Amino acid sequence: MMKNRASFDSLNDRGQLQQSSSLRFSVMILLFLLLIHGSYAFLNDVFQKVQNDFFALTRRVTARHILVSNTEIATALKQKIRTECIDQQRYVVDVFEEAAIKYSRDDTTNFRGGLLGTLVPQGYCVCPTLDRACFEVSLGQVVGPFETDYGHHLLLVTERTNCPKLDGDKTLLMQTRGDDIFGTLVVPPTSNSPDVLRNPAQMVLDQLAFWFVVMIAGGIVAELAEKIV
Repeated sequence: MMKNRASFDSLNDRGQLQQSSSLRFSVMILLFLLLIHGSYAFLNDVFQKVQNDFFALTRRVTARHILVSNTEIATALKQKIRTECIDQQRYVVDVFEEAAIKYSRDDTTNFRGGLLGTLVPQGYCVCPTLDRACFEVSLGQVVGPFETDYGHHLLLVTERTNCPKLDGDKTLLMQTRGDDIFGTLVVPPTSNSPDVLRNPAQMVLDQLAFWFVVMIAGGIVAELAEKIV
């Protein structure tokens, strides 16, 4: 009778141990899920700021401009560029460069077709308004006129990097065939996709969750194995 009683008590203790371990596991998982819920928003905000700062520091642009004295001349020149592209079946970048050489009042860029720079960073241009416009206007289109302290500008941006909300992944204007006079936006051959930073907070939390579950499960298995042995 005493032996049976001892066996019963041993089974009862083992059942209580398993229930206790399961309860602890459930509580820890619940606490971890609550932690994850609160941490995700925080980490996402942090990584979003890091991502925005990264893009701001690594933005690059290739742009050309034409500087003239007033809006009327700029508007007429813009129409002239478009008309020549259509009538002569010429690529818009070539026509724009030719117009810059002939008509632009900016002696620092007109001799090179109005080129402000090739994949230069934000802040490179000495005119803040023009510099800002390079990272805000539509890619691959002759835009303007807009006024700065220097005069009135037409602007053509042919490549821009790390502005995914504005440009997506097609960040380069290219002439894909002879009659493609206004060019086509394409993905650069050596594009560094921003997808690697798309949701870093989620990636971190996924890794933390995986290793947390591994540690908890390993601890419970080890505890049960010790009690059984």
